[in-house]
Amino acid sequence: MSDQDLTPKAPSTTCAGQQDVQHELRHVRALMQLEQKEDQAQFKLKNASASIKERRRRGLTWYPVTITQEDIGFGGKVVLELERPAHRQDLHLFQVGKNACLFSNAPGYSGTHSASDRPVLIGVVTSVRRNKLLLATTKEALPDWVLDGSTPNGSTLGIDLTFDEVSYREMNQALSAVMLAHGNRLAELRDVLLGARQASFRAHKADVLFYPSALNDSQLLAVRHVLSAQDVAIIHGPPGTGKTTTLVQAILETVRRERRVLVCAPSNTAVDLLTEKLAERGVNVIRLGNPSRVSDLLLQHTLDAGVMAHPSYAKMHAMRQTAEQHRETANEHVHHFGFEERQHRQWLRDEARTLRQAAEDLERFMTEDVLESVQVITCTLVGASNRHIRHLSFETVFIDEAAQALEPGCWIPIAKGQRVVLAGDHHQLPPTVKSEQAAREGLRETLFEKCIQRQPQTARMLTMQYRMHTQIMGFSSEKFYGGQLVPHASVRHAGLEAYDLRFAPDLPVEFIDTVGCGFLELAIPESRSTANPEEAHMLLERLAQLLERCDPTEHDEHPYTPLSIGVIAPYRAQINYLKDAIEDSAMLNDLLLQRRLSVGTVDSFQGQERDIIAITLTRSNPQGEIGFLSDIRRMNVGMTRARRKLLLVGDSSTLCRHPFFVELLAYVKGVGGYRTAHEMAKQN
Repeated sequence: MSDQDLTPKAPSTTCAGQQDVQHELRHVRALMQLEQKEDQAQFKLKNASASIKERRRRGLTWYPVTITQEDIGFGGKVVLELERPAHRQDLHLFQVGKNACLFSNAPGYSGTHSASDRPVLIGVVTSVRRNKLLLATTKEALPDWVLDGSTPNGSTLGIDLTFDEVSYREMNQALSAVMLAHGNRLAELRDVLLGARQASFRAHKADVLFYPSALNDSQLLAVRHVLSAQDVAIIHGPPGTGKTTTLVQAILETVRRERRVLVCAPSNTAVDLLTEKLAERGVNVIRLGNPSRVSDLLLQHTLDAGVMAHPSYAKMHAMRQTAEQHRETANEHVHHFGFEERQHRQWLRDEARTLRQAAEDLERFMTEDVLESVQVITCTLVGASNRHIRHLSFETVFIDEAAQALEPGCWIPIAKGQRVVLAGDHHQLPPTVKSEQAAREGLRETLFEKCIQRQPQTARMLTMQYRMHTQIMGFSSEKFYGGQLVPHASVRHAGLEAYDLRFAPDLPVEFIDTVGCGFLELAIPESRSTANPEEAHMLLERLAQLLERCDPTEHDEHPYTPLSIGVIAPYRAQINYLKDAIEDSAMLNDLLLQRRLSVGTVDSFQGQERDIIAITLTRSNPQGEIGFLSDIRRMNVGMTRARRKLLLVGDSSTLCRHPFFVELLAYVKGVGGYRTAHEMAKQN
């Protein structure tokens, strides 16, 4: 769309449009209620009747744990460092921001997790490192049962993940606020985003960008588009096109024109990345909530770090220390306990209470002072409901990964803004929805997707991609992006041959067809998953054969960055089989141990890239059933993780019952990358 198309348009709202919007939001709310019930039911099913051993196996429990450190956190609440035995390496689902509770398994406290007579200490996980985690509790003092069970030589304490009610509550409240909005800015934004009101744009008076950048033409156009939007702007970033770089530039230009902006994303990982990128550019940014990973730069920009650097922090800390000393003195055992001792003890308790209250008031003042001076506040979508910023409003709200966010989650930060900028790609992974009914009836359709379809003039797509060889990019560009993607000169012909001539000749895209080989899939009833051992072996044999041509660690003339390799399978059972088989290959296992080779689902590779991506499509059956391989967005993500080489192995007779795979094979044949397993066997 040309710049001339961005002239301001008068807002228009119809009664029919309003009714449609209200009906749509009621439907979304009903679907969210279905999702909450299903999520809760799945969580209870996994926990209710499960033993500690079983919960531990599922990754929902650490047991036993010992308290290795006790601190007072902000607000005077106890923060515990918990450690599990060093020999216990069970996989687990604990992560920063998750709700959890400490429990005791001592005699008298045993029973089911939900037993009403079983004491628990509720909190939030704020740090996870291998066998240690931090739990920020809701209490100012530890109950006796915690102290009784925390001895290192016989701990009876454990920690469970608990169901996250907070996120659902905040999303439901946000939906209600949006539905009730009338005659205010939230009502206008609601109608624009859902297509009942035309989006408006300013005339291009602010085209000159202040901050120097090396953005390409499509990225610059997207930044200018953000600056011209009065209601909503969308940055549509296909794989490898520099969406994050463009979004950071748009935020930089916006904060120069506005006092303070809010930047959100559905995942902690995305929030952390944006925080770091902004900090590197010299932006005064504060990260609300708890980072998902630890880096010095990130930790310097947390709210906790900001408060600790405040001139009044030492005074507050001294108040808390004195209050704690008074409390401990008041609780000391006294042999001769008379009237004066009782009065003194009461005075100490009163003083401790007064000092704690004064410290909390001072902490509140420092927090507000820190947030008042920042240019950018970053947080997750649910984090936008944080009590520290409930009273704040923002001229612009940025939402990254908006195409992976449930619509109700997006309304939480949008309610705090005058305009909104969405960034993402609705042709990549959708949000995770646990209720099949809710997914089927539309909960996976995001606000990003609705807006880009109903208001296409709000979007600018980035078209120059910096990741993939031309042939790897080609199919995705034609199928999903209207053939508009253009490879940058640095990657256009950067296959394995360009990395090292010993790989020549090579095919940047290669499909090995197992049709007629009898490599039938195996259903694994216990896990409701699928594997195909023979196909897995073929993929790994081809990968090993490929890598044998060149040891990327041995270069006589000049050093190379070692090749990175990703092996993707759509099913957990196939992933498990691949991991076992890799252990039997000395070369591949060495690469795995060196972390140069990784194995996982498409979801685990979202937002990442590798020099070589090898995908086993797994499904092979007479019925032509391909399950969720029919989710072509997942295939788009998987294939576009590859920089130099994309290797696919699958059974065309099964896959080609779906038109997507018919088109994919036609494309691969067109670029000369199609081979049969029988051909390979003859060559070997």
